[in-house]
Amino acid sequence: MPYSAQHLAQPPSRDDVDRLPGATVVEFGTPWCGHCQRAQPLIEAALKDQAGVAHVKVEDGPGQRLGRSFGVKLWPTLVFLKNGQEVQRLVRPQDGQALQEAVQALSA
Repeated sequence: MPYSAQHLAQPPSRDDVDRLPGATVVEFGTPWCGHCQRAQPLIEAALKDQAGVAHVKVEDGPGQRLGRSFGVKLWPTLVFLKNGQEVQRLVRPQDGQALQEAVQALSA
């Protein structure tokens, strides 16, 4: 499941995320966040041809346990996981090259 434009209706639990197989990008943000909206074309471009990289888009906010368990403080935050283990993180990405490199390193 490459790039997903929609946030999940129900976020996964931390245990579920920790058990995800393979390469996954977990994106934390909200639909109304200006920083998130500006980053979407960059995120989509980095993920659109990456069939082997799952994209989990989670709506974050006060009281959202998954975001707190990852220490998310700013949106969007992208957490790059390999077999449920964090290998990299990008916060408020503004550079398509950095995103491309992170996705390529994750899928290598």
